[in-house]
Amino acid sequence: MTAETNIHRDSRIAKLKTLQEKGYNPYPYRFKPTALAADLQEKYKDLEAGIDTEDRYTLAGRAMSVRNSGMFIDLKDESGKIQIFCHKNHLSEEDLELLKSLDVGDIVGVTGYIRRTPRGELSLAAERFDIIAKALQPLPEKFHGLTDMEARYRQRYVDFIVNEESKEIFKKRSKVVSSVRRYFEEKGFLEVETPMLQPIMGGANARPFVTHHNALDMDLYLRIATELYLKRLVVGGFDKVFEIGRNFRNEGIDKSHNPEFTALEAYQAYADYNDMADLIEELIRYVTNKVLGTTIIEFNGNTIDISKPFAKKSIIDLVKEHTGVDFLGVEKLADAKKLAKSVGVDADECSSWGKVIQEVFDERVEHLLVQPTFVMDMPRDISPLAKTHRTNPRLVEHFDLYIAAMEVGVAYSELSNPLEQRERFESQVAAREAGDEEAQMMDEDFIDALEQGFPPSGGLGMGMDRLAILLTNAPSIRDVIAFPTLRKRD
Repeated sequence: MTAETNIHRDSRIAKLKTLQEKGYNPYPYRFKPTALAADLQEKYKDLEAGIDTEDRYTLAGRAMSVRNSGMFIDLKDESGKIQIFCHKNHLSEEDLELLKSLDVGDIVGVTGYIRRTPRGELSLAAERFDIIAKALQPLPEKFHGLTDMEARYRQRYVDFIVNEESKEIFKKRSKVVSSVRRYFEEKGFLEVETPMLQPIMGGANARPFVTHHNALDMDLYLRIATELYLKRLVVGGFDKVFEIGRNFRNEGIDKSHNPEFTALEAYQAYADYNDMADLIEELIRYVTNKVLGTTIIEFNGNTIDISKPFAKKSIIDLVKEHTGVDFLGVEKLADAKKLAKSVGVDADECSSWGKVIQEVFDERVEHLLVQPTFVMDMPRDISPLAKTHRTNPRLVEHFDLYIAAMEVGVAYSELSNPLEQRERFESQVAAREAGDEEAQMMDEDFIDALEQGFPPSGGLGMGMDRLAILLTNAPSIRDVIAFPTLRKRD
């Protein structure tokens, strides 16, 4: 807290104590407004300048500016702004005295009648005035720019007060989530909830957060994915299920990654990854139309038209197209690393053929996929939960969807053979023992579920935060998460 802030705070506390000494409570239990600023602006948009009405309303909101010793106040509520006109002819002596204790940032309640000033400003002429939450901290005069980004993330409540753009992002984010939910409900999917605390880490390749349950005296993992429990539900006879919920991954933080994030996963029996491609393409069009009212997305200087069919290209073909090398021509890990090095990619740390391909794709191809593109047919050794490709056993039926050079979705033809799933898990366990902390664990209960009979199924996952980034043209995942993970402040 700066010295200047201390001075302002001390002044506000002094005003608070004065009010309390006079028997006034600036923190009442309740206040009931009868209208919103935006509704009044719309209702009286044709009211002529200089006209008073007899229409009376009660408003509540934050005082964003105070002028002429409190005669004019800009009140901001959740809907917008309106001017409050406080004149001695309309207010009691007590109210006029109360105005002297008003500061910018205080939350006030005002009752009065609607008028439009001779200068054309719609106003509520106050006949009663109350301070209903005395603010002890001053609002910043300027709250933008690179030097303030850390403060905006840490004090998001202040960001929302002074930056309408930030509030609009979160209103759109809410609409993104509700639209996704509505889409799946209309398609006959059942929304379900699965455990966040799991005894075995599974459903994705990631490093987990670990916690301890005292009563059971056992370590548990914060879930990294909902996949394995949702598939258990499909085994149990729920043919179409989805979940929107928090996942947790103990990973780095950048423009598209936050350790806790919101993900959608959906599973449909008797479908494959081609069906999931159709589903997610239709879903994104549906949500974009609901949120933006158009199928054109403006993002980071690019115009993205999602009304057109999404491109489909295999990861092998995309790498070959942009680097000139064909990884299907090699089988040994050492040869794959040599190919990567020949196109300027260091893959020495990669532990498998598939990881080398992924590394080359990440460095040389991903940033080029601006228009919607399904990156199809991933290497088998990096996707342990997808069905082996029906025409090439080195690959699996797994796609990643890229839009604006960002992965926004993933889908599989789900592996349903329990014996093959066990082999895949065993190879993951071997990778963990060799030092790969992101490899998956053996999940005997999940294999037992598959042995009950798991119908042919397609599954998809999508990052809700990334979809919100795309539809709000936000520069970072931190801008679409209300309270992102930050380094501890000194």
